[in-house]
Formats: sequence, C-alpha cells, structure tokens
Amino acid sequence: MTELFNPNDDTRIAADSQVALHFSVSLENGVQIDNTRDERGDDTPPVSLVMGDGSLLPGFEQSLLGLRAGDRRTVHLPPEDAFGPWNPENVQTFDRTLFAATDVPETGMLMEFQDKGGGTLPGVVKSVTDSQVEVDFNHPLAGRAVIFEVLVVRVTPAGQTRIQLGRVG
Repeated sequence: MTELFNPNDDTRIAADSQVALHFSVSLENGVQIDNTRDERGDDTPPVSLVMGDGSLLPGFEQSLLGLRAGDRRTVHLPPEDAFGPWNPENVQTFDRTLFAATDVPETGMLMEFQDKGGGTLPGVVKSVTDSQVEVDFNHPLAGRAVIFEVLVVRVTPAGQTRIQLGRVG
C-alpha cells in the first residue's frame, strides 16, 4: 500500500520545510514595504520557499518556526532581527570626478557600484557638493523596526514531495 502525504495536516514549519505563504512587511508607522498579495485583493498565488534557503531574513524565518497551514502571525522585529542596525561605516565619500557626466548624482538617487569581488552593490546618494558625493551603502531599512505579517498556506516537511490529487475525466 502506498501512503500519500497530505501537507496540510498538522505539519509544522521546521528546518528545510517547504512553505507556501503570503506575507507583508510594514514600518511601525504603517507604511507598507512589501506585500505578496495583489493590491486589488485578487487571489494571488503564495510565495514558495524552503526554510533556510536564504529567501527570507533569519529573523523572519525564526518567526515562522512551529506554524502550520492556516496559521497567521504578526511579529514586531527590532532592527537587529530585520535589516540590521544602521552602520555609519557604510557611508562613503567619493570624489565627484569619479562619476561620468551622464551619471550626474543627485541626492536620493539609487546607484549601483562595483564591489571588490566584481558584483554590484546598491547605494543611495546622501549628498552632493561641487567636489564630493556621499553615498550610503546601508540597506534602506537598516536601523528600522518592522512588522512582519504572515499567513501560512501550505507546509511540506523536508524530503517530502507535494502531490496534487484530482479526478480524472
């Protein structure tokens, strides 16, 4: 006899679980930063991830442990558990001549820079003078507490495969 696994039973989120969920992230003042649901309220598909795959920040993942399909949770995360503290060492000053005439920096502009490893690193221009450009490489939400709201849609234990059953004909 073949045993079929129903991922919506009492399966709780644990390390390496496959999880489908909807979530939103807001600042404490109510400004929404991200939302997996359509603004019109349509039934959009949930986001799928494997716990520990790096899709969510560790503080967000930690708040999911132990939940099961149908569970809702609202968590207030301090900066250190969300996007990290703001670090003054991540603010750098560059000579303005390093910027091409076509890429004239303006305060508030998001620009991409090349890091030492050849990858790209986003930075926000904080100030511009005739001779210097100050750029903040902190995450835009660094130093900010956030509210993480989640609705768990489906949980599949590590190593299991979700099987879609249906009628034929």
